[in-house]
Amino acid sequence: MEQLKIPMGYHADLNLHDTQVAIKTVKDFFQQTLAQKLNLLRVSAPIFVDPDSGLNDNLNGVERPVSFDIKGMEGDAEIVHSLAKWKRYALKKYGFSVGEGLYTDMVAIRRDEDVDNIHSIYVDQWDWEKIITKEERNVETLINTVRAIYSVLRKTEKYMAVQYDYIEEILPREIAFVSTEELVGMYPDLTPKEREYKIVKEKGAVFLMQVGKKLTNGERHDGRAPDYDDWELNGDILVYYPVLDIALELSSMGIRVDETALDKQLTEAGCDDRRELPFQKAILNKELPYTIGGGIGQSRICMFFLRKAHIGEVHVSLWPEEMQKEAAKGGIPLL
Repeated sequence: MEQLKIPMGYHADLNLHDTQVAIKTVKDFFQQTLAQKLNLLRVSAPIFVDPDSGLNDNLNGVERPVSFDIKGMEGDAEIVHSLAKWKRYALKKYGFSVGEGLYTDMVAIRRDEDVDNIHSIYVDQWDWEKIITKEERNVETLINTVRAIYSVLRKTEKYMAVQYDYIEEILPREIAFVSTEELVGMYPDLTPKEREYKIVKEKGAVFLMQVGKKLTNGERHDGRAPDYDDWELNGDILVYYPVLDIALELSSMGIRVDETALDKQLTEAGCDDRRELPFQKAILNKELPYTIGGGIGQSRICMFFLRKAHIGEVHVSLWPEEMQKEAAKGGIPLL
């Protein structure tokens, strides 16, 4: 069976009805605060795209998108894996200026996901993107943006702790910054996930930088598509989650590739065939704005702030029958 972790003595502090109320409370407060902090405007976004546009997120390059035919149209459409590329195109199309950004509610189906306590075939996140200048494509911009997002996470936790007596504040005051290369040096004999757990258990909250690039040990900490994040200027926001005793990723983000970074990363990843796709060609020809952006998991956020043991407690999906039975025995009501 897929991995299911049942915390000893776990019980849901809110029933199903009150959980729905709490989910709305978390989402309303977080997205409003985030939009104000980063100067973002909510926009409409696609659920599916033309596979020939190059706009779909290839994730690690092995996940199969869900596709379907459309009456009266040639070719299939693909349900998005994320909107990492579409957002950059939209910023130009919608007429945004430097310092302005957008965010949207993204939903996806990831059919090849290994489901467990924090993974589902249904994915929902706030995808956001903001225009920056060429000169702002640096580590300082990245760090300042991470700190801004982390401040929104802390404000949300404080707010929820006031609304619900059972929720205590556990996020540290500051988020730590560590690169994947530094993490290898600290824990050379551990796997990438074990390294993440070690550092997050120690720090409480970490921004793990430079995800996707090849490390000095010849490995990559984790996969990352070569045509949206600049692997030198990206990372993941990880927090320690005591309910499951794990490192929980809440956001993947970064400064996006410019023409130089895209050229280098396509070659390194063996994806030179993508150079002729419309989106990638537009970047190489300097036709799209320079941006920073990312995705913030909506269900992950709700799970964390409501102290739930399974992501299936905060969104509806399909789960293996055995997982449903074991979860029910452990006091975990899956939606």
